[in-house]
Amino acid sequence: MNSRRFAILREMGFAPLWRLRTSAETGGSEADANAAISGLPPGEAPEADGSSQRVLTPTHADTPAGSSSVATSVRAMSTSHVAAMDWQELEETIHACRSCVLCEKRTQAVSGVGDREARWMFVGEGPGAEEDRRGEPFVGQAGRLLDHMLAALDLKRGEDVYIANAVKCRPPHNRTPEAAEIAACAAFLDRQIALVRPRLLIALGRPAAQVLLGREISIGAARGKRFERSGIPVIVTYHPAYLLRNPLDKGKAWEDLCFARRLVAEGA
Repeated sequence: MNSRRFAILREMGFAPLWRLRTSAETGGSEADANAAISGLPPGEAPEADGSSQRVLTPTHADTPAGSSSVATSVRAMSTSHVAAMDWQELEETIHACRSCVLCEKRTQAVSGVGDREARWMFVGEGPGAEEDRRGEPFVGQAGRLLDHMLAALDLKRGEDVYIANAVKCRPPHNRTPEAAEIAACAAFLDRQIALVRPRLLIALGRPAAQVLLGREISIGAARGKRFERSGIPVIVTYHPAYLLRNPLDKGKAWEDLCFARRLVAEGA
């Protein structure tokens, strides 16, 4: 690891390189501070081999003030540093990230793929088993369906299209990412959007829609509507994996894509 990357990861809190204050200095336990700085969520403590074990999570009233303040400062520092990264720094940081428990079971982090100056940006939920193995989003059965959806719009993966996920590591058993896991990756997705500067964001599924819009979303109620995220239009449709299980809704997804095509045309 070169010194520049080492310094970036150290400042962002992705490596336990800071001197820990004692419990007397922080008002909390050394274990609490160590968990916060290493990027583990509340209730996770590092083992000697780098894995984690579940420990009792204190209630809000019992949480030491020092541990919560350290965790807050780490999150703030991470966001500010990621927001200034170029593509190379961002990719390196995503692949080195150990900010949540998803890193423990991953084969590799899956950042994003496609045209970095695309007008169309698709955001899914998280990598599956095949994505985790190959390091690219949407490469399994759902990925093949997404490619067909793109082809129906005269689009092609990698050409005027960028594809990313809300979380960059595979959740075990393909479960829905938890709030803490989504929050740990939020700055990465924010920076990808800022670098691509798409004309349109398409949320594939409810978790992606909630991440992009910052609130609870029902796919059925959100379809056919134009939302915005920092001035960029957002539309919501079904995730391709859902469509594989519910093929009768493919017609609705096609309606959503036609709506998206009109928005891009109007923006052009």
